[in-house]
Amino acid sequence: QVQVVESGGGLVQAGGSLRVSCAVSGISHYAVDWYRQAAGKERESVAAISSGGSTNYADSVQGRFTISRDNAKNTMYLQMNSLEPEDTAVYYCAASPVGKSIQYWGQGTQVTVSS
Repeated sequence: QVQVVESGGGLVQAGGSLRVSCAVSGISHYAVDWYRQAAGKERESVAAISSGGSTNYADSVQGRFTISRDNAKNTMYLQMNSLEPEDTAVYYCAASPVGKSIQYWGQGTQVTVSS
């Protein structure tokens, strides 16, 4: 069975840092996207990493967030620095097996940034 589990969310002051994790099991050779959804807002893409390690970032987080993956541990990370209240959202991880038009989603982890 495929499982995607996010962890590491919490409360942080503006200007601080958090690292959220995404543990994936049951699949191999996949890309990962991080999404977030703030209360009352549409879901938006934050960062993505391909199975080969190439990365992309939303303009709003460019230079502040870093996505990475540890293939041996099947775990993806999103390092978030210089956090702003506008970053407050539920952060979701989605894994996409290469060659398939499907995404496996986790349940999300709450990140709250206080001013």
